[in-house]
Amino acid sequence: MSTANLFLCIAFPFLMAYAAASDLLTMRISNRVTGLVVAAFAIYALVSGMALAELGWHLAAGGLTLLVAFAMFARGWVGGGDAKLAAGTALWLGIGHLADYLIVASVLGGGLTLAILYARSFPLPMATSRLPFAVHLHDSRTGIPYGIALAAAALIVMPDAAGWERLALM
Repeated sequence: MSTANLFLCIAFPFLMAYAAASDLLTMRISNRVTGLVVAAFAIYALVSGMALAELGWHLAAGGLTLLVAFAMFARGWVGGGDAKLAAGTALWLGIGHLADYLIVASVLGGGLTLAILYARSFPLPMATSRLPFAVHLHDSRTGIPYGIALAAAALIVMPDAAGWERLALM
């Protein structure tokens, strides 16, 4: 297996899982995580021999997503970490799979939001009342850790975007 394939199969899923876990536990997605998503893509693009035109489409997807996501951030609809994670993820997926990613993220994010709002309508179970992240997540003044939906959507869409069926043949 090539270095590019290892990056695709290991680095990207790991970073998505880390971003989701971080958002769940701290309600933050660190700039370091997003920076690593972008840096890993740069390494992937370099070692995979990605054509310049294809790279341009990946950069366009990331830039467009960053523009729209930061407009949403400015209106208070999403967090800054979510906006940056979405843009970094779009960089990996490219323009051809951007709509799929955004639709899946929206559906998952809506379900996550409804589930958390429903859970907040009940008292926090005693067993979880000692977990600071659970107490914080249960607080109605706390937002929704949308990074979970963004990361899950990325993992759902990425196999089609990267042509993982070709990797199985290697």
